[in-house]
Amino acid sequence: MGRIYVVHKHYARRLHWDLRLEKDGFLKSWAVPKEPPSEKGVRRLAIATEDHSIEYAEFEGFIPEGEYGAGKVEIWDRGVYEEEKWVNDEIIVLLKGEKLRGRYCLVRFKKVKDGWLLFRYD
Repeated sequence: MGRIYVVHKHYARRLHWDLRLEKDGFLKSWAVPKEPPSEKGVRRLAIATEDHSIEYAEFEGFIPEGEYGAGKVEIWDRGVYEEEKWVNDEIIVLLKGEKLRGRYCLVRFKKVKDGWLLFRYD
């Protein structure tokens, strides 16, 4: 089947999407300022954020004012993925979701603190 992944659409101070991949019992997470790409050749900045518990994959609702990430959170996409490569500076996964389908790559973008580039690989 594969591991779970989810993309949350997060209406915080600024609208962004949170990509979350299950790994080692947690959801590894990246904040993506623009909608994740569905077409090859489109690259998106992704900023690594703190890990979340697996249970957070099902979260939809409101984070109260005054708390970190305050605002509305909704599930934008979800599914499973197959890990093809996961090393320090490069992650390649095959996403099998409702919206995102295909091979995706995250590579470190050293010009930005905690920065990665997210793009469709095939």
